[in-house]
Parts: sequence; C-alpha cells; structure tokens
Amino acid sequence: MSITSLVDSFYFRNMFASPAMGLVFSDESRINAWLNAEVALARAEARAGVVPQQVADSIAEAAKLENLDLQAMKAEFDRVGFPIMPLVHQLAKACDPESGRYVHWGSTTQDIVDTGLVLQMRDGIELLEQDLDALIETLSELSHTHRDTVMAGRTFQQQAAPITFGYKTAVWFDEVLRHKERLAELKKRVLVGQCGGAVGTLATLGHDGLAVQKAMMDELGLGTPDITWHTSRDSWAEMVNWLVLVTSTLGKVATEIATLMRTEVNEVREPYQTGRGSSSTLPQKRNPIACPRIIAIAHRMREFSGSQLSAMIQEHERAVGAMPIEWMVIPEAFMLTSGSLAQSLEILRDLDVDAEQMRANLDLGGGLLMAEAVMMGIAPIIGRNQAHELVFAAAGRANDAGRTLREELIEDEAIMQHVSVEQLDQLLDPSNYTGSAGAMVDQVLDKARSMGAIQ
Repeated sequence: MSITSLVDSFYFRNMFASPAMGLVFSDESRINAWLNAEVALARAEARAGVVPQQVADSIAEAAKLENLDLQAMKAEFDRVGFPIMPLVHQLAKACDPESGRYVHWGSTTQDIVDTGLVLQMRDGIELLEQDLDALIETLSELSHTHRDTVMAGRTFQQQAAPITFGYKTAVWFDEVLRHKERLAELKKRVLVGQCGGAVGTLATLGHDGLAVQKAMMDELGLGTPDITWHTSRDSWAEMVNWLVLVTSTLGKVATEIATLMRTEVNEVREPYQTGRGSSSTLPQKRNPIACPRIIAIAHRMREFSGSQLSAMIQEHERAVGAMPIEWMVIPEAFMLTSGSLAQSLEILRDLDVDAEQMRANLDLGGGLLMAEAVMMGIAPIIGRNQAHELVFAAAGRANDAGRTLREELIEDEAIMQHVSVEQLDQLLDPSNYTGSAGAMVDQVLDKARSMGAIQ
C-alpha cells in the first residue's frame, strides 16, 4: 500500500504525530465513534418512548466493529458517496430484523459524522491536555531554575540589554498558560453533539425531538445544543485555531532554540545523544533535529486555519462542500499538534543550557550592551539627555577603536567626575541590570500555582 502523507509514513510518522493520537483518528476509532453515536441515539429514543427498550438493547449489542463487513461497507461507500448509509445497513444487518428497522431512526448523516468527530476530538483534547500540562511543568522548572541566569537580551538580532534565561522561558510559559485557559473555555463550545435530522428541525421525531436530543447527549457525555449547528461551524473553527495558536507558540520556541544553537551564539542546545544531529558530510556538525520539525508543523498548521474558516461559509441548511474540508483538516491538525508537543517536550525536558557561554557572550561587544545602564546610572546627576550624549559618544569611540566600553568611560573625565571606578563597575555588571525580570518570573509562577497548573 502506498503512503503519501508523512503522518502515516512508517519511516517519518512519529516525528510529526504521536502514536496515541494516530489511534484516536484511525479508521477504527472513527467507525467506533459513529457506532457510539448510533447507540446513544437508540437509547435516547428508548428513554423517550420513541422505540422499545429491547430495540435499543439489540442495537447496542450489535454495534461492534467485528459485526460489520468493512469491505462491503467500503464498497457501498464508494458507490453511494455518503459515509453513514453503509454503516446503517451493516448495523441493521447485525441486529435482529425488528430492531434493524429502527437503526438511525430520525437522524441524518451529518448528525452521526459530526457527533462522531466530536467524540474523537474529545479523546484528542485529553491527550493534548496531558502534554500541555507536562509542558507547563517543564517550563515552570526552567523558569525557576534559570530565574537569575543572566544572558544577553537581543532586539533585531543584536545584543540590546541583559535579561535572564528564566525570563525568556517565563515569556513562553505565560503564553502556554493562556492556551490552557483558552482550552478550558472552548471545550464548552466544542464538546457539543449534533442531532437535528434532515434540515435540523427534528421533524421526524415529532414532539419528542428535543427530549431525544438531550437524552442522546447525556448518553455520550456531551453538551446539548440550543439549536442545530449543521451550518454553524464557528466552534470547530475555534478548535482548529486553538491548535494553530499552540503550534505557533511552539514554533516560536523552536526558532529561538535553533537560533541560540548557532555556532556564534551557542548558549543552548538540543539534548544530545551519540550521532544525533550529525551531518552526512560535515563530521563536526551538531544540528538541531527536533526544532525544524516543530517549525515546519507551525507553518503547515496556519494553512488549516484558513481552510477551517472557509468551512464556516455555508449555504442554506446543509452546505455542498464544507464537510469534506473538515474531514481533511481536523484529524491532521490534531495529529500535527500532538507531534509538535511531543517534540517540544523532548527538547525542553533535557535542554542543554550553557550559563557560562551566556555570560561570556555578554562581553562580546566589549560591554557595549551595558551603555544604557551607565546612562541611567548618571542621568539622575546630570540629566538624561546629557548622560545619553556622553555615553553615546563613549560607546562610539569604543566601537571604532575596538576597545571596551569600560576603557573609554574611565578615560572620559566628563563622566568619571560623577562616578567612582567602583560605582562604574557596578553599573557595568550585567547581573545588576536585569530590572524586574526575576519578579516577573515569580509572577508567572504564582499565576500558574493559582490556576492549579503547578504545585
């Protein structure tokens, strides 16, 4: 059998999706979700008195994957073009003749497909939440451990002023905490089932329609809609866009790590094992391996956002082309997100943080990144504008002459008449100029504790 997707490839698949998520969105899980929806429908109708209880019991007993002729089901699907009619025929055949008459009673294809996919998404969300919580714990440990690990802050890819590595990871941490908050909110809107019949009015169930719908959702542990959402796909768009947000955050983190792995920077490194990251031609290379996959997933996921938003634009009470878009987008979006989270956890849990190299890099420009600190140190004495002019001039001379900022400042009487050498050295020490970085890290950690995200 030929494979065209890397998600399904024997060779590549675990790089881009977790095996557990692959099971959630497998054909077996998909068909089982449809069967569960049909069973819930039958039990709900029995509770409402629409069908006899023994009918619901018979349908529930028959609704097992092994009772279906999947090859015959696939052949019929290829012929009729809709996925649920062949399932209904197979399930009815597996029941006794009387009960078989009531399979799919009052429902329509989209009810079962939508509800089945919601059940799959629920299982997928549970897996993603586990990894998201593990990521939160990992980022909290990094932020706490490196709260005071001083490094160069960079803007426009150039050294700017000191920060701490814990501050950097706490920025990531805070973003992930917001994703956790968003997920708690969107689950209320996404984990809602579908039962509406042909045009969504439940007309085939008469006055029992809403009672059946409520009982069906209770059976499945899903929310009950206030009105049929056959053509209202905003909740699913919200779900997909949440996945895009998460993978974009992880893509940003991976980009930062890969950039900090550059030979000229070399401040952090992906976890290493013998041979990992080696080049086929350059023996000295230790390339980033997981980062490129995470970044690639982030770029791919953004395309799904547009596709799912397109699926929101529908006509009448059932659209022509929207459902197939979702069948393509949602499973792969969940799959790729699981891969991004798994790869990110692999990196961050054992990230090689080189605090000594971070400190050494602070001195690369001869201390020029401390110019602002010196300026603000003497500004209260001579005013900010004059302090800026003096330090700017000294920094320019140091840069042109290839000297350190300290050397130029010590020779500048206009500056040194206001500070001692000891005070100047205090101003030039990067560890004294990280501002509120540590306090901000503490605030993010406190927020995570208040959310119950960490201990």
